[in-house]
Amino acid sequence: MMRGVVAIVGVVVGVGCAHTKAQATKAVPDTAPPAQEVRFDEVLITGDLALEKLNGEELFAAGTSFYAAQDYAQAARHFGRLADFHPNSKHRREALYNAGLSLEKLKAWDDAHARFVELADPVKGTGDSLDASFRLAEVLYHSGRYAEAVDVLKAIADRPDLTADKRLEARVQQGICEVEAQQLDTAEATLRTAITFWSAQPDKDLIEDYFPGQAQFFLGEIYRTHYESVQLDANKSSTKLAEDLEFKSELLLSSQGHYLRAIRIGNGYWATASGQRIGGLYESMYDHMLNAPAPNELSAVEQDVYRGELRKKIRVLITKAITVYERTLEAAERIGAQSPFVEQTRASLQRMKDLLLAEAKADEPAPPPPAGKPHT
Repeated sequence: MMRGVVAIVGVVVGVGCAHTKAQATKAVPDTAPPAQEVRFDEVLITGDLALEKLNGEELFAAGTSFYAAQDYAQAARHFGRLADFHPNSKHRREALYNAGLSLEKLKAWDDAHARFVELADPVKGTGDSLDASFRLAEVLYHSGRYAEAVDVLKAIADRPDLTADKRLEARVQQGICEVEAQQLDTAEATLRTAITFWSAQPDKDLIEDYFPGQAQFFLGEIYRTHYESVQLDANKSSTKLAEDLEFKSELLLSSQGHYLRAIRIGNGYWATASGQRIGGLYESMYDHMLNAPAPNELSAVEQDVYRGELRKKIRVLITKAITVYERTLEAAERIGAQSPFVEQTRASLQRMKDLLLAEAKADEPAPPPPAGKPHT
């Protein structure tokens, strides 16, 4: 934010100096204490001299225009000036909120936090105080201060005086912050509570489908994380390796189940994201199984046979991934969904098609050697 800054540094006061004319002519006795130098800490007086002549109404109008034009730096500058220098303006609370929004757009998380925290009241607030509480949690999330964000969101979600959609939004966002904090068991319980709460609403069809879809997606993410953590170790016996593979497959199906529920909820954004993730699960399982070393207990010949048979069996994972990716793209195009997941799906689909083509070529029999020339 552009500000005129005046620094007052190193103010020096001679404590033993004379203060009156009469004292100046008076001899200083030999026993007088020596002059002392006192240095005060640096003082910063901040302001925006270019906006000094604008009143509250003019600042608010200008800030609103800059925000509409997506010039968030200028919007934050004007709204911030109003909030800081016009405490009695009828627009001050709105200016505080809009300054926070502008700073959030600029990803100036700490500055946005300072604006929102003045307005936020997650325990009792309504209107702009409640909206500021949600924004406060958002900037805390982006700052990596997940525990603080959880406290804010839990306070909102626990309020019986709020509407179901607000409580659901807060609970789902709480669970996501817990996921980011790697508190996966806690996050799973929170997200399941959110889904149960949503399902119990008699008018749940009137509640926006974004947050229940998001909750199911992140439950899928939790199980995908567990799935990715299971490593196939060739040092284990073939029996133990088979058990690990079965467990990994169960986690894949659990993750897929939550993604499918997100798709059925019907929110376009999270349905597309979930489709991309399901295809990614099949793609990942193919890579894990293909690159996992054969059990050490097998002989070299048996390991070659094992790899050949495994390659044939897991090829179906490629075709499943292709099918899911294609359906996801078809759905995204049908509803006009625009998100990073759409581009990720398109790139993954092409990668899987190329892999399937390479696999097919690898299975083609080698051409016979060219016939020798006839003897003459």
